[in-house]
Amino acid sequence: MTSDFLTWSTALQARTEIVLEQHLPALASAPQTLHQAMRYAVLEGGKRVRPLLAFAAGEACHADPAQVEIVACAVELIHAYSLVHDDMPCMDDDVLRRGKPTCHVEFGEATALLVGDSLQSLAFELLSSNPLGKTPAQQIAMIKLLAQASGSRGMAGGQAIDLASVGVALTLPELEFMHIHKTGALIRAAVLLGAYCGEPLSEQQHAGLDRYAKCAGLAFQVVDDILDAEAPTATLGKTAGKDAEHNKPTYVSLMGITEAKAFARELHRDALDAVDGFDHGQRLRELADFIVQRSF
Repeated sequence: MTSDFLTWSTALQARTEIVLEQHLPALASAPQTLHQAMRYAVLEGGKRVRPLLAFAAGEACHADPAQVEIVACAVELIHAYSLVHDDMPCMDDDVLRRGKPTCHVEFGEATALLVGDSLQSLAFELLSSNPLGKTPAQQIAMIKLLAQASGSRGMAGGQAIDLASVGVALTLPELEFMHIHKTGALIRAAVLLGAYCGEPLSEQQHAGLDRYAKCAGLAFQVVDDILDAEAPTATLGKTAGKDAEHNKPTYVSLMGITEAKAFARELHRDALDAVDGFDHGQRLRELADFIVQRSF
């Protein structure tokens, strides 16, 4: 019998935590402070949405869970590194993340910088040192996918646009372009990497997953913007109201709360439609529900 979403997600969040703990450097190994800070930044925090997306796509494509857990952890390491760097004074200058002091507050800016560098390297070590996909060529393609999603044509590029857009009145297409890169690229990588661990995809299936990932990624960002405007710091686990305080362009500032919520619901419907052809796409649909309904 298929388990309910809460049971499924809780089990895989715990599994992701265990695998991350196993692959992160041990506290006793030198340099101890750096390794302590890496574990501090990664473990015991976050909803693990990207790993859950990888597992859900893997299920839809009949993937080996032992392969999926590797790509899930690699994506989560990239995500954790991005949060460490985003919180630093040269970026968003935040002091709270996942309900605890940010990495640079706890360990200093220099160590936080090295934490991000090290987590990024570890992600690619995982992808290159474990058997993934059906062929070596496919494994190389998976490594390339995560590299592009993380770099100047993906997450880092989106962050650069974000930093350059403070105080700038962006149009809706410009804002979407920024978030397709900053948030969406890594979510797309999580979905596709999970799928690539399974059976070969038809062109229609690949297009459906790609569309799902784009819609889910944008919905995730729209909801984040809504939460930043409406939810208290205690609920968020990070400082609320930072976007408005720093005059950053958001879906809320551009569209207003009501229209932003309507847009999130529209993206939710599009995400569900995109994976309608997958017989085992239940978890992908449930994750789309979770991404949107966590705020309203």
